[in-house]
Amino acid sequence: MNQVNPLHIGGLLVVVIIFLFFKLSGVKEELIEAKSEFAVSEALAVDLNALKSVYGDKKKIKKSLESILNHPSIKAAKLKIKREKKFMKISASSIDTKVLNTLMGKILNASFNITSLKIKRLSDTTASLEMEIKW
Repeated sequence: MNQVNPLHIGGLLVVVIIFLFFKLSGVKEELIEAKSEFAVSEALAVDLNALKSVYGDKKKIKKSLESILNHPSIKAAKLKIKREKKFMKISASSIDTKVLNTLMGKILNASFNITSLKIKRLSDTTASLEMEIKW
């Protein structure tokens, strides 16, 4: 009576193997899901790194903005420039449309974080401008 039946041991091994097979298939599905989540996270990290390299360098942004504002035709427009620690406000009560077009072409083609922009047409050749650029 104290002997173990080999059929019981074989049945137990079959049950254990079936249990491990189902557990392994569940783990495989979790691994596939984790890989897809990792790919999404990696793509997001690459995008954020690219955005940080474009918008994160404050010195580069300030330097390029200053070079745009020091352009001879834009400097002649006598813009009111208010420099703060985190942003710069550019305004003009009356600016020639050609100078405004030059300024907007240069600013919009660069990578600046423009938080507000108001342009109002005063006449055929003049307009008013209010713009805030953050860094």
